[in-house]
Amino acid sequence: MPYNNILYEVKDSTGLLTINRPKSYNALNSETIDEIRDALAHVKADDQVRAVIVTGSGEKAFVSGADVMEFVDIGLKQGFDFSRKGHQMNRDLEELGKPSIAAVNGLALGGGCELALSCTFRILAEEAKLGLPELGLGVMPGYGGTQRLARTIGKSRALWNMLTGDLISAQEALQMGLANKVVKREELMEASFQVAKKIIQRAAPLAVKMALLAVNYGTEIDLESGLLFESALATVLLGTQDKAEGVRAFLEKRKPSFSGK
Repeated sequence: MPYNNILYEVKDSTGLLTINRPKSYNALNSETIDEIRDALAHVKADDQVRAVIVTGSGEKAFVSGADVMEFVDIGLKQGFDFSRKGHQMNRDLEELGKPSIAAVNGLALGGGCELALSCTFRILAEEAKLGLPELGLGVMPGYGGTQRLARTIGKSRALWNMLTGDLISAQEALQMGLANKVVKREELMEASFQVAKKIIQRAAPLAVKMALLAVNYGTEIDLESGLLFESALATVLLGTQDKAEGVRAFLEKRKPSFSGK
């Protein structure tokens, strides 16, 4: 369906979701968030789409943050719902049951950093920078940044970034585990599609879904409960057609043909 603020297409079993507001550095307003959520719902429902890449249009910004013009008049009454709207978008990403790749082509600030943090992987162009500078506006990260950044790079590093306003360069992000890969700008999309292709070719869809569940939710509980959760998910996979096909293909020394069943 046509959108006003994003572009969505499917290529080689991979969805490509592009935030397309270059004049405002791809800032997130309410309509854009609604459109992102709608596109993600299509990704989740379409069995032919096995992964999704999220990026921004233009060369300057992935997503520069929430649209300041929209939240300038937001006060106590609307603030909680405004924050939760961003939470819902980012939870949609985490709960896709399919891998998501943030192809960070430029600045990923505030809500943009939080959007990237919600993706399974982050591939950065060399010029990309990430950060949560909201405190300089008298507010704080409200789309999950305080929680996801701290869980990704540790509390002290996350607080340093938020309190000083210092931005994280692509190489720094790679060193601290915030980025999975850094590439030249002109190689960014190809590198992102290659990661999606590798997953699609090598991993069964249901196994991918269960692995995402095990890591995303299992790591938020105590170890023994996480291990029990892992065992339950692993047991479910033993009864799938994909498991039978995967084992047959291994024994027959050929590539498997997974059906997602």
